[in-house]
Amino acid sequence: MGSIAKKGLQQYLIQLQQHPLRTKAITAGVLSAISDIVAQKLTGIQKLQLRRLLLKVLFGCAYLGPFGHFLHLILDKIFKGKKDTSTVAKKVVLEQLTSSPWNNLMFMIYYGVVVEGKLILHNIINFTFGRWNHW
Repeated sequence: MGSIAKKGLQQYLIQLQQHPLRTKAITAGVLSAISDIVAQKLTGIQKLQLRRLLLKVLFGCAYLGPFGHFLHLILDKIFKGKKDTSTVAKKVVLEQLTSSPWNNLMFMIYYGVVVEGKLILHNIINFTFGRWNHW
């Protein structure tokens, strides 16, 4: 790994240890931005929709980062900090059955109401069941 990337990773890990909630919120916001930029480009949007992008960054920072932080604290308490393969698999299954559908629902509501200005229940139901069929 290049020295700049290595230093960046080291600094990130230090921030993650010293300020976990803030770091996870910022990380979720950055990842939300990257995913929306890629999604906009892949769907053929010529000019980047900044309002949409910023609202998705807000969702990542304000909801996804903190939610994931506290969810994993709860999972660590439930599984008493175990890190073996079996425990990790159980955590993944529990997360997929509980928080993933919840997060999908929250995102669809947020995106519909805040970003697009409308809520279409039909889209939420199809999206949720489509995700379950995927697994």
